[in-house]
Amino acid sequence: MTELELANELKKMYERALPTKEQTTMIHLFGIMYAKVIRDNGFIPRNILKYADMPESYQVEINKGIKLAKYVAVK
Repeated sequence: MTELELANELKKMYERALPTKEQTTMIHLFGIMYAKVIRDNGFIPRNILKYADMPESYQVEINKGIKLAKYVAVK
C-alpha cells in the first residue's frame, strides 16, 4: 500500500464520519488499522495527510491511533 492509497482511505473514513461528528475517532481508527503498514514502510503521517488534503495538525491523531494499535483490536 502506498502513501497515496492510505491517504485515499483516510479521506473516505473521515468523510463517512461527518454526519455522526466522529471525525477524530475515525482518524484514530485509521491509525489503529494501518499502524503496521505505516510503521513497516516508514511512512510519515504528515505526508499521508498532505495527499489527503487534510490539516497537518491531524498527524497527532494518527500517531495516537498508531500507538493504540498495540493495545486494541478493531471489532
